[in-house]
Amino acid sequence: MCGMPSAETTHVNRSEPEPVRPTGEDEVAAAGSELIGGPLGRRALLGRSWWSPVRVIALVMLGMFALGMIQKFPCYDGSWFYGASSQYTHACYSDIPHLYQGRGFADGLVPYFDKLPGDMEYLEYPVLTGVFMEVASWLTPGSGTIQHQEQVYWMVNAGMLMICAVVIAVCVTRTHRRRPWDGLLVALAPAFALTATINWDLFAVALTAAAMLMWSRGRALAFGVLLGLATAAKLYPFLLLGPLFVLCWRAGKLRSFGIATIGTVVSWLVVNLPVMLLAHDGWSKFYTFSQERGVDFGSFWLIISQHMDSPLDTDVVNTLATALMVLACLGLAALTLTAPRRPRFAQLAFLVIAAFILTNKVYSPQYVLWLIPLAVLARPKWRDFLIWQACEVAYFLGIWLYLAYTTSGDKHQGLPTDGYQLAIGAHLVGTLYLCAVIVRDIWMPDRDVVRRSGDDDPSGGVLDGAEDVFVLGYAAHPPRHAHHGGELPPVNWGKEPDSSL
Repeated sequence: MCGMPSAETTHVNRSEPEPVRPTGEDEVAAAGSELIGGPLGRRALLGRSWWSPVRVIALVMLGMFALGMIQKFPCYDGSWFYGASSQYTHACYSDIPHLYQGRGFADGLVPYFDKLPGDMEYLEYPVLTGVFMEVASWLTPGSGTIQHQEQVYWMVNAGMLMICAVVIAVCVTRTHRRRPWDGLLVALAPAFALTATINWDLFAVALTAAAMLMWSRGRALAFGVLLGLATAAKLYPFLLLGPLFVLCWRAGKLRSFGIATIGTVVSWLVVNLPVMLLAHDGWSKFYTFSQERGVDFGSFWLIISQHMDSPLDTDVVNTLATALMVLACLGLAALTLTAPRRPRFAQLAFLVIAAFILTNKVYSPQYVLWLIPLAVLARPKWRDFLIWQACEVAYFLGIWLYLAYTTSGDKHQGLPTDGYQLAIGAHLVGTLYLCAVIVRDIWMPDRDVVRRSGDDDPSGGVLDGAEDVFVLGYAAHPPRHAHHGGELPPVNWGKEPDSSL
């Protein structure tokens, strides 16, 4: 056991932080490093080569993204266009080529302003994602067959999303100054490569990752602006303001939270207000569609519905899902204010987005992208991360095999309903497992791999090393071994036991 400094002093003398070597603290990383020559030694020339962690991880991300594109080749070569079930049996489905014509981009229709033919009157995506889709359509030549145009449209979007992927990897690499190699978890995540080009979620994820980086640097306004833009691209990022508020309340940093909130609101309005005023029906389609959408793929609500004689009423599911999410948020607030040490921002960010995913009435396979960067910042432990990723890959395969089963007619090629429910269960159990170990880290901070070396909250910005000003319950009356201020000795943090959950 080594004496650990208090939270108020952990950020001193960080101008030249010594990077944490994952092969020296993580048995899975050490075993995996044998493929490239073994664990990093003490005499390795860190920082003296062109091959810095950021550059290495960016290149790895490019390579993995390219492999994900190759995985889509059977669909690119024909399965998107011929045969309903072929794109599912090859597990290479993507919304992108189908929506090029289905949402009017092939016909030059303006999103939100021009009505669409068919059941969907307007584009059902947030405004900034609509802009992303429209820009990609501008870069797609209007000549040739519609199949050729859709192939080019997917390729253009893939190139733009590849840039987003690199931004995510770089931001995660730079958020924790002493742990740059944790970014490899993002770059090597199998579910990332498999789902990156299914939809446009990477754009919002990249903006959120950049926002997290800005907060870690103490730039509250930049964080808010980027979070507002991320929310203008996808709804989920605004949920990060909830745990941030409770953390800033506990640390007495509400001014920084206020600046972040103002930046979020203003940047969201700058993007949305023109479309809201000039094309309100088109602008509101995303919100009305989300509200009216029934129970869909991937959720535990679907399992319940499939075991009932009649489907669950959408309004009832909306109410129950909202109530469960509110309860989860209240639980996180209580955890934040009563934990023996203030939780790290990344930990609560992961938990609140995971709660939203777990209680939601739909779980599309690409939603895992929302969690991957936050999971790496919250729990950079290879074993736990890979367990969760294995569950997500199982779900990725399960949903496509289930769709293959339902679209193959009498052949019934694929996964029947019971098998698909097991795939949903794998996703739910894997996500709950990662939530459980993160909650354990919060309640038992000596098990947190980020903090055991002396850090407080490297992604916390103004929260890093700040004193608590408002706590409740256990945190207000901690035992001596958990106290980190006043006249009592600082916390002693040891190495994580090998028998951790």
